[in-house]
Amino acid sequence: MANRLLEKRIFHSRVKSDNVKAGEKWLGYLIGPAGALLLNAVLATYLNVYYTDVLNLTHIWGGIFLTIFPIVSKVIDAITNIVFGYVIDRTKTKQGKARPWLLLSAPLVALSGVLLFTVPQASEGVQVIWVMLSYNLFYSFAYTIFNMSHNLMVPLSTRNTTERGSLSVFNQISTIMMSGILVALIFPMVIMPMLGIDKAKWIAVMGILSIITLPLILLEYYFTKERVTEETQDTEEKKIPFKTQLKLVFTDKYLLIVFAYFFIYTFGMSMKNLGLVYYCNYVLGTYNDGITQMLVSVIGGVPMGIGIFAVWPLAKKFGKRNVTMWGFVLYAIGSLICWLVPTNLVVVLIGQFIKNIGGLPCAYVFMALFADTLDHLEWKSGIRCDGVAMSIYNVIAVALVGIVTGIFNGLLSSAGYIAPSLDAAGNTVAATQPEAVLNTITFSFVGLEVFTGIVLAVLLVFFSVEKTIGRKQAIIKSRRGEDVVEEFAPLSDKEAAAWEREKAEGEKYYEKIQKELGGN
Repeated sequence: MANRLLEKRIFHSRVKSDNVKAGEKWLGYLIGPAGALLLNAVLATYLNVYYTDVLNLTHIWGGIFLTIFPIVSKVIDAITNIVFGYVIDRTKTKQGKARPWLLLSAPLVALSGVLLFTVPQASEGVQVIWVMLSYNLFYSFAYTIFNMSHNLMVPLSTRNTTERGSLSVFNQISTIMMSGILVALIFPMVIMPMLGIDKAKWIAVMGILSIITLPLILLEYYFTKERVTEETQDTEEKKIPFKTQLKLVFTDKYLLIVFAYFFIYTFGMSMKNLGLVYYCNYVLGTYNDGITQMLVSVIGGVPMGIGIFAVWPLAKKFGKRNVTMWGFVLYAIGSLICWLVPTNLVVVLIGQFIKNIGGLPCAYVFMALFADTLDHLEWKSGIRCDGVAMSIYNVIAVALVGIVTGIFNGLLSSAGYIAPSLDAAGNTVAATQPEAVLNTITFSFVGLEVFTGIVLAVLLVFFSVEKTIGRKQAIIKSRRGEDVVEEFAPLSDKEAAAWEREKAEGEKYYEKIQKELGGN
């Protein structure tokens, strides 16, 4: 039924070219995702403020509700990510296996975004139910569908590694530049003072942000194309057991490195993000001075702007893995500079600039490396595991939100954090924090990423999937009976010997998996 509906011309992709063109990059990968990514970034920063300051939910169940329900919701979110990864891998339509879900997500994201803020003035029970249902409708259902489909567009768009890298850059500009500028600068300086705690204004502004996601997600749907999926649309595919896909994913060394990389990187970044406001309020500046956090955010955004033009030429010349690996060395050095003199604004801004320069390759090109890894697994096993791999990738992010928040809050509490209070005139008065609290905040914001940067650089030493991916893609094509006439960069004697060993081992593994599938 759904497939017959999608076969109608009105639902066809507007991308006709076999190669990635400018329109696909700008409309499908830059402008299209911008609305949903912006909405998610705003919610990540300000939804809890709406719950505590506007709806005044902190008193419900003695404060337990706002502690428990996000954790429970993240468990649900993790489960739906796994389920949806399973569903994507078993979706087969003329429009692809991930793109059709973008079409479904467009109205769901818009509607659930509005429902998050239209909590009725009613009894506690009604408000609790509304908050839980709207939160899970957005995060565990609507945004999960969008996010997984969106993230698979780069791996499924093309096998051309140059085009993948270019799409990866465009894909990240929406997240890093547009969302970062609006959430880090415009919202705290312009929007939030205007909203205050006026519920009607919150609903109006967040409603507009939610509604504009609908046409923009549709833009992404119409200006993307699953060329990799289309390669096998006319062939009869074997039904792959979910257990087999999980086994393939969790026994592949490169995917395990990807998951370890993402876990370590996300853990450090999440701690830093949680510590940002506290660090600017108590260590680097004064409470809610409005300037310190803005300066730190600007310094974070400037390198990302430079990176749009610099990072991909460097990746093409030196390799995606290499520029990412050495980038993390700079990442660690910049964090160390901040950690050594954490109260000096000039030194911290210099350190943040260096650190964010180092983070450019991770931000812009790593998704292209992830796509190479999925092709590697297809070469080795003959099976695409895009949905399962992406679901695990997303589960890590979802789980870490709850874990890191709990760790951060636990560290603050054990160090003796003192919350601000109101004076007789109703003005906010910030407390003088104990030295242990200041050390905890400083480590969370600038100290931890010294270590995660070093660990990630070392981890990437073992991530050599990029070196022979062209040869593996050629083998994939030859298995489908396609004529392959390609020239590859020469390998050194050592690299050639390693490739011959890997190829022999890969062919044995491929034959083993195909034999197991033939017996099912």
